[in-house]
Amino acid sequence: MSRKIIPTTLTGTTTEQPREYEELGRQISRKAAADGIVLLKNEDEILPLEKGMNLALFGGGAIYTIKGGTGSGDVNARETISIYEGLKNAGYTITSEDWIDAYREEYHRARNEWRELVWKDEAALRSQNHPDPMFAAFSNRQFDMPAGAVPTEVTGDAAIMCISRVAGEAKDRENRENDYQLSIGEKQVLKAICEKHDRVIVLINSGGLIDLSFVDEYPQIKGLLFVGQPGMEGGNAIADVLSGAVTPSGKLTDSWPYRYEDYPNASTFSHMNGDTGTERYTEGIYVGYRYFDTFEVPVRYSFGYGLSYTKFAICVRELRFINPGKKNAGVRLTMEVKNTGKSYSGREVVQVYVSCPQKNIEKEYRRLVGFAKTKELAPGESCEVMIEAEFRQMASYSERAAGWLMDCGTYGLFIGNSLQASKLMASFELTKNILLTKHEAICPLQEELKELDCPKESVLARRAKWHALCSKNPAIVIPTQKLRSRHTYHYGKSDKKIAPQVWETVETLSDDQLLKLISGDPSKAPNALGVAGNAVPGSAAQTSTCALEQGIASIVLADGPAGVRLTKTYYQKDGNIQLMPVEASMYDGFFYKGDVKVEGEKRYQFCTAFPVGVQLAQTWDTDLMEAVGAAVAREMKEFHITLWLAPGMNIHRNPLCGRNFEYYSEDPLLSGSLAAAITRGVQQAGGVGTTLKHLACNNQEDNRFHSNSVISERALREIYLRGFEIAVKEAKPLAIMTSYNLINGVHAANNYDLCTKVVRDEWGFEGVIMTDWTTTNQGDDCTAAGCMRAGNDLVMPGTDEDQVNLKQELADGTLSMDDVKRSVAHLLPIIWQSDCYEKE
Repeated sequence: MSRKIIPTTLTGTTTEQPREYEELGRQISRKAAADGIVLLKNEDEILPLEKGMNLALFGGGAIYTIKGGTGSGDVNARETISIYEGLKNAGYTITSEDWIDAYREEYHRARNEWRELVWKDEAALRSQNHPDPMFAAFSNRQFDMPAGAVPTEVTGDAAIMCISRVAGEAKDRENRENDYQLSIGEKQVLKAICEKHDRVIVLINSGGLIDLSFVDEYPQIKGLLFVGQPGMEGGNAIADVLSGAVTPSGKLTDSWPYRYEDYPNASTFSHMNGDTGTERYTEGIYVGYRYFDTFEVPVRYSFGYGLSYTKFAICVRELRFINPGKKNAGVRLTMEVKNTGKSYSGREVVQVYVSCPQKNIEKEYRRLVGFAKTKELAPGESCEVMIEAEFRQMASYSERAAGWLMDCGTYGLFIGNSLQASKLMASFELTKNILLTKHEAICPLQEELKELDCPKESVLARRAKWHALCSKNPAIVIPTQKLRSRHTYHYGKSDKKIAPQVWETVETLSDDQLLKLISGDPSKAPNALGVAGNAVPGSAAQTSTCALEQGIASIVLADGPAGVRLTKTYYQKDGNIQLMPVEASMYDGFFYKGDVKVEGEKRYQFCTAFPVGVQLAQTWDTDLMEAVGAAVAREMKEFHITLWLAPGMNIHRNPLCGRNFEYYSEDPLLSGSLAAAITRGVQQAGGVGTTLKHLACNNQEDNRFHSNSVISERALREIYLRGFEIAVKEAKPLAIMTSYNLINGVHAANNYDLCTKVVRDEWGFEGVIMTDWTTTNQGDDCTAAGCMRAGNDLVMPGTDEDQVNLKQELADGTLSMDDVKRSVAHLLPIIWQSDCYEKE
């Protein structure tokens, strides 16, 4: 087949004039932000606020609203609409202008002091020959937003306090003041507001949880909203919800505990015990609500919780067994949802949880097995909702049987608009044990791990209480003879899926070309982590140009997951991109010492900053996720990007993980379903694709290159791999990225069990697997050759060190050229389907 590569052209435009794709992106971003806001408290129906009200506004985030986290998950957007601007755009009058003016001065002073400290840290790291001193200095010293002066006057119809937090790549959060806890200054400001006004609303502008105990101290706090990190249209979206232009419909994707100490791994997570080298997953499968619900630990707000300006009723109309004899066998619930309110339209999220029998394998008390979001319902309006819950989501992994097992007994189906509010509404009976699938063991423990044990007696007692109610609700018996059982995977045969014409092309390439194709071009190596591409300024990397004459294009990869991360502006001269120091683009040049002196034409690359991953997930809306994906795809095509390094799918194991803002949830089903939706949205455009990341157990940022996740196979499969599996099987993403950490002593990037046995042989993945950036340049225990042996196809961003390692191991006979060829064979179809070629 003849393929003609389209000549490379400069990206961006020479004018700052907004373009159509930007307006479309902003519309979707605003809707996603509003739909992802969670209303936590609305006492005395303080919300919505009438248009034209006078509002006293406080808190740094109200003026400098944090749109997203830092690091590779950031997006260099044209602008960010602050909460202050959004409220004024919506017609509200701000009565605290003097406080705001004073705060601006304090903020800029604090920023400049912070910059001096970062510069000092950077100089120290540079003297120690750190490979990326500026990024490390910046990451290790996140900016603590000042609280501002204690207000002396609080006037207006209501007072709003915004509490903001930022976190990011390479640094975990801390259980300290001005992070998980409020700062002394914030407490003083909040205290003064509550003493001077009895109608107070608090907005949490953060990508993760914080301690909310202050809500108990002040009865004046009538309203509380988790507004997240809402992207560039955040201020307008927040005003939409506060004004009632949008009825809140967001739901939490994490449990919100009363105290940080309520987490089972609170004292051992990351730096909390002083050991960032070994992370023992002693909670096993009891992560998030699976722990709180099973062990009956009270939470402030449960998983799936979120208020509305109206109320809904849910009732089950039918329960039916579906898809007998197939992999997706399960039950279908047909429900009616009615808006029972009188004043506001709204949308509801119907959530289905299952309580499984506690027989051969201990289990959590309940787990999410299905969900759906309704359309907009007017007061009194009803709609039908159908949710299919597959049996494979109700099975548990038995290490002894080496497979997914469903115990015989009664499966109770709890339905509601949150875990806490859910009630038993249906059930089904399984008359014998069913082993759905049979597997080979993976990632064996290298040390003893003592996991939490299920409080079985209390769980059985709770099950007994509702068991007698089953006959009063829809209930069926599943004919077990119609269930597909003991499906066995065929390991080591995934290469047979590669098309003959791909192998034919591989055989035409020289050894040198093959080696270059399996890593980014070393000549394009990074001068900062995550910014290694030069065909598109600010892109993460690109594949090698070594085989252009054979029709193998170089594709460009760009970071996410809150949009396409590129440099906002760059210069070109005579068609050549003029490279600038990384510091010149970080924070719009905030960290660059001296003037940026670049000759040539200035070009602009404006990208949409969407809400962060966790806020997108709080919409619980797969259709909206597809729309976000489609908007991202438009911008990928605009800037010649083939692979988007998103979505981020790691589980929220602990709220102090620095990158939780990028990820979706503590629940794997919700994570996987939403990742599949955004992948469908991106890839339906053709020529572009997503990259699921970071596989797997990338749950801490401190010492992320060397941390060893010690975890049982069951917890690994049920919690940390399940979301990836769902996304792969439902949406067929083009790529997967491995994580930095080790899993039971083996780096994820060099892990054959993970990359080949699970991803290829069990899940049937046919795309390309790549490393995270510079994974193979951190020591001898994770190498480029090790990636090839494991089935990890693409070493990114590619360095001379990687090429030396590959050639040396080929010469030593520890690496086979067959492994190299297989990796190239996985890469070629991804390149060929890209937009780099003329259409036939």
